[in-house]
Amino acid sequence: MKKVFGVLLVALLFVGCKQKINPADVEKINGYWEIEKVIFEDGEEKQYGMNESFDYFKIDVNNSGIRKKVMPQLDGTFLVNDTFENVKIRFADDQTFLDYSTPYMKWSEEILALSDTELVVLNAEKKEYHYKKTGPINLDDYGKKTK
Repeated sequence: MKKVFGVLLVALLFVGCKQKINPADVEKINGYWEIEKVIFEDGEEKQYGMNESFDYFKIDVNNSGIRKKVMPQLDGTFLVNDTFENVKIRFADDQTFLDYSTPYMKWSEEILALSDTELVVLNAEKKEYHYKKTGPINLDDYGKKTK
């Protein structure tokens, strides 16, 4: 009986600790995000070091926009192409979703956490993606700031 109570208590803590995403938080998603790690359904983690590409989000006041893969260059610029996904933010009950669409498919990810420096999303395969906010890399000009 004690074990059942303990499991229920832990489950309740996890449910109670979930961050509620407000419409005002949506603007925090704009910008460049670098993946730090993926946590699989079985709890196994895959850590990422330096990434060759970042996710760039641009969401407007109507909660719709794009996500684009960009490749940072050493001079502070990004290599980009014309490929992108349409994104719409959807609020349902106490959950917030990123609804993606391309001409070929549609899918959703639940936002579990969102702050100025962190984004955590859960996809349909129960993979949890942890991102950190990032920006341009500039190794030219001896570390001068990139605009």
